[in-house]
Amino acid sequence: MGLTPHFQILREKLSGELYYDDLIKSIYATDASVYRILPLAVAYPKNKEDLKRLITFAKTNKTPLIPRTAGTSLAGQCVGKGIVVDVSKYFTKILDINEKEQTVTVQPGVVRDKLNNYLKPFGLFFGPNTSTSNRCMIGGMVGNNSSGTTSIQYGVTRDKVVELQTVLSDGSNAVFREVSSEEFIRKTKENTLEGQVYKTIYSELVSETVQKEIKNNFPKPEIHRRNTGYAIDELIKSDVFTDTSDKFNMCKLLAGSEGTLAFTTQITLKLDKLPPSEGVMVAAHFDSIEKCLKAVEPVMKHNLYTCEMMDKTILDCTKHNKTQQENRRFIQGDPKAILMCEVRTDTKNDVDLLVNNLLEDIKVSGLSYAFPVLKGTDIEKANNLRSAGLGLLGNIIGDKKGVACIEDTAVALPDLANYIMDFEKLMAGYNQEAIYYAHAGAGEIHLRPILNLKKQADVELFRKITTDVARLVKRYKGSMSGEHGDGIVRSEFISMMIGDENYNILKQIKKAFDPDAIFNPGKITDAFPMDVSLRYVPDRAEPDIETLLDFSKSQGILREAEKCNGSGDCRKLPEFGGTMCPSYRATGNEKDTTRARANALREFLTNSDKANKFNHKELKTVFDLCLSCKACASECPSSVDVASLKAEFQYQYQKENGVSLRTKLFAYNNSLNTLGSKFPKLTNFVFSKGVTSAILKKSFGIAKERSLPLISKRSLNAYYEDFKVIRNRGNYIKKVYLFNDEFTNHLDTQIGIDALELLKGLNYFVEIIDNAESGRAFLSKGLLKQAKTLANKNVEIFKDKISEDTPLIGIEPSAIFTFKDEYLKLAEDNVSAEKIAKSTFLIEEFIQQEIALGHITSEQFTLQEKTIKFHGHCHQKAMGNQLSSFNVLNLPKNYKVTIIPSGCCGMAGSFGYEKEHYEVSMQVGKQTLFPAVKKALETTIIAANGTSCRHQIKDGTQRDAKHPITILKEALIRV
Repeated sequence: MGLTPHFQILREKLSGELYYDDLIKSIYATDASVYRILPLAVAYPKNKEDLKRLITFAKTNKTPLIPRTAGTSLAGQCVGKGIVVDVSKYFTKILDINEKEQTVTVQPGVVRDKLNNYLKPFGLFFGPNTSTSNRCMIGGMVGNNSSGTTSIQYGVTRDKVVELQTVLSDGSNAVFREVSSEEFIRKTKENTLEGQVYKTIYSELVSETVQKEIKNNFPKPEIHRRNTGYAIDELIKSDVFTDTSDKFNMCKLLAGSEGTLAFTTQITLKLDKLPPSEGVMVAAHFDSIEKCLKAVEPVMKHNLYTCEMMDKTILDCTKHNKTQQENRRFIQGDPKAILMCEVRTDTKNDVDLLVNNLLEDIKVSGLSYAFPVLKGTDIEKANNLRSAGLGLLGNIIGDKKGVACIEDTAVALPDLANYIMDFEKLMAGYNQEAIYYAHAGAGEIHLRPILNLKKQADVELFRKITTDVARLVKRYKGSMSGEHGDGIVRSEFISMMIGDENYNILKQIKKAFDPDAIFNPGKITDAFPMDVSLRYVPDRAEPDIETLLDFSKSQGILREAEKCNGSGDCRKLPEFGGTMCPSYRATGNEKDTTRARANALREFLTNSDKANKFNHKELKTVFDLCLSCKACASECPSSVDVASLKAEFQYQYQKENGVSLRTKLFAYNNSLNTLGSKFPKLTNFVFSKGVTSAILKKSFGIAKERSLPLISKRSLNAYYEDFKVIRNRGNYIKKVYLFNDEFTNHLDTQIGIDALELLKGLNYFVEIIDNAESGRAFLSKGLLKQAKTLANKNVEIFKDKISEDTPLIGIEPSAIFTFKDEYLKLAEDNVSAEKIAKSTFLIEEFIQQEIALGHITSEQFTLQEKTIKFHGHCHQKAMGNQLSSFNVLNLPKNYKVTIIPSGCCGMAGSFGYEKEHYEVSMQVGKQTLFPAVKKALETTIIAANGTSCRHQIKDGTQRDAKHPITILKEALIRV
C-alpha cells in the first residue's frame, strides 16, 4: 500500500485535488524533456493553505514536491519521484497593477501572453518572451529565468522580478524583495528559517577570496542569458558585498532556482512600456552556417529588437506542416540559415531609415545572398515559423530526434562564430550534423544532436556529446544553460562549469533553504544522472502492435504517439486563436490535453503486459473528452493525429469490452434515419414532443437539454431523381460529382437542394451517384471495420469517375474530408484512394477555385447589402481552409463577411448529445462562438457549414445558422 493511506488522508485535508491513480501519474511522468519518472501523486492546490499542508506532508513522509506550471520544461525540471504540485489550474489570478511604478502582481499560474493582453490597455508589457508564451506561465518563467526573443532589448526574467511571496520548507511565509544592507544584516539575526537563509548567504559570500573565485569561474558577466546553478554571481554585486548602490534582492537567486529553494505563491514584476509601434524585419538568407554567424555581431550594432536564427533542418520541417505553409512565403531559394533582424521605432520614416542602414551593412558584408524585408503581419508569420521550431523537430519520422541536451549554451557575442566553428568540429567527430536555431543576437544558438535514445549506443553518445560540449563552453567561459534551465540534463555538469568550491556554496544555500531536500531534489545540486530515467528503456524490445488504421507514414501507432514531445501547444487558451485543444480549454485539466492523450497511449502501449495493450480503462478515461476535432494534426507542430489514435483505441478497446447500445445508436444513425424517413411526420413527432423525446433521451443517455435533429420530409436522393430531368445539358462549364452524405440526405436535405440549384445556376453539370455513406459516425465511435467497408465501397464507386476534370465535391465537412484523411488509412486500394483525395473538395473550396479560373464572378449575384458572421467546421480548419468559405460568401459585392475566431463549436457529432458530455460541450461553445453569435445584430446572418455546428449554435444561442451554400444560392441572380 505504501503511502496510499496517507494520500487518502491528505486528499481529505486539501481544498484542491490530489490524484495517485496510474493514469494521472503516467501523464505527469514527463514534461517536454527526454525524461520519464513516475510521480507518487499529483496535487492541484487551491490556495496557500493547501501548499502548507503539502509541505508538512512532504516533511513528515520524506516525500519530494515537484512544482509545475505548464510543464514545457526541456531539461526535466518538472519530473520526479514525489508529488507533482501543479499550480496551473487554480493559481491563475492577476492580482494588482501599479501603473505609476510599472509593476504587476500575479500568481504563478498566469499565462505570459494572457498577462500581456491584460497589460496592453495600460501601454505596458512583460518583456521576456519564450516560444511557448501562449501557454507558459510566469511561475515557470521565474523558475527557469526565461528570456526568449526579446532579451536583447528587455532582459531576462531575473531582471524583472521585484518581489516574491513564498512558502519555505518549514511551512513559514517569506516575502523576498529588495532590502538595504542594514535590513539584510538584521535578517541574519532572526531566529527563523528565513533568517538562517540570509545568514548562510552572508557567511558563504562575504569573503573577497570567494567572490574572486565566483568571478573567475562563473560565465562572463556580459552573457545576460546565464542560468548555471544558483545566481550567486548576481548576489555579490549588491551593496551587502561590494561598494555599490545596488540593493540586495533574494529574487535574483530564486529566479532560475527551478523550485528547489522555496514555493512561490505570488510574483511582482517590473514592466516595460510597449515596444515602438513601427517595426520592420529583414530576413537575411545565407548559404552557410558560418556566414550567418559572422553576420551576427555586425547586425547587432543596429540596436535590433530581435535577432533570431533558423537553420535548414528547421525550415525543412515546416514544408509539410499545413499551418506553416503561409508562414514560409518569404523564403527565397534553399538557405542553410536565415537571420531574422527586427528594428523598431515610432515613425515610418525613422523605421525606413533604420532598415536602409541595416540593409546597407548586410549588402556590404557580402555574406547574405537574399534579404527580404517583412512588414506588418508578415513579421508575425515569420516569428510564428520560428516559434514552431521546437515542436516541428518532432516531425522527423522514426526514432532519431533532435535531442535537447546541449541546446541551451550561450557565449559572449564576440565568441559566437568561433564557438560554433569549434562546436561543428566537435560534432563532426561524432558524425553528427546538428540543428541550429534561436537567439543568435544573444549569443545563444539552440544546438541539437540527432540521436535515437532507444538505443544504448546513442544514450552513451548523449552523455559524451554533452560532456564534451560542457568542456567547450567552459573554455569560452560561457553558460551551459542560457534560458532552458539545468534540470536533470545539465545539473550534473554545474560543478565542472563553475568549479567545486563554488558548487559547494550552492549546496550550502540549498541546505539552508531546504534542509530536508523536499523541494524538487535532483536538480541543480545533488543532481540525478543525466543519462538515466529516460522516456525509453535503451535496447528494449519494442511491442508488436497491429492496428486496423494504417499508421505506416509514422512507422506505426506507437511512433505516432511518440511524436508528441511535450511542447504543450495544446494548452493554449481560446484568446490565442486556433482550435486545439477544446476539452482542455473547457476543463483546464492536463488530463484533457492532446499531450496527455499521446503520452498516456505511449505509456500503456509500451509498458502494458496485456495481450491487447489497448485494454485499459485509463485510456478510455483519457480519450473520453477528445472531440476528434483534428486540430492537433495541423496546429500541433509535431502533427500528432490524436483523432486517429482515439478511433484506433476505441476499436481495439471495444474488441475486448463490447459496444454499448448507445454507441450503436449513434454509429448506425444513418440506417435509423433511413428507416425514420419512411415516416417523417411520425419520426419528428416522437423526436420533438416533450414526453416522447424525454423518454428517448433518458433511454439512450442523451442530455435532456439537447434538442434532437428532425428528419427531412424528402431525402436528397429522392429530390435528385426530379433534378436529373432539369439539370444542365450541353454547354456546361464542368461536370462535378456531388457526394450525397448521410447528414445532407436525410437531415439537411434543403441544403443539398440549394447546392444542386446553385451549381446548376452557375452552369455546372452535377451528378449524384448511389454512393455509400461516408462512415463518419462509425469512425467517431471506433467501429472501424464498418468504416473500412464503407471506405472500400466509396473508393470502388468513385475511382474511375473522379479526376482533375471531374472532381468530387461535398457539402458536409466531416463527411467529405473522410476521403482526404481516414480513407487513406482505411481503403485497401490505397492508390485509388490517394487519386480520389487529390480531386476531392469541400463545395466552398471548389467554388473558390472556379472563381480563380474566372468561371464564377460577382456579377452573377445580388447587389443587396448583408452582414454575415461565419463559423468554420473543425475539419475544414484542420484539413482545408476557412478562407474558401469566407471568399465564397464575399462573392456578392455588398456582402460584408467576418470569420468568428472560434475553435471547436463543442458539438462534435454525437459528443454534445451524450448526457455526461453535455456540460463540456456547452462550455466549449461558450468560450468564443456563443458570445460572438449573441452579440451579432438580428439582421446579421450567422453562417456555419457543419451540421453539428448549426445544431450547437441553435441550442446554445437560439439563432438559426445557414450553410454558406444556402446564402449564396439565395444571392444568385436568376437568369
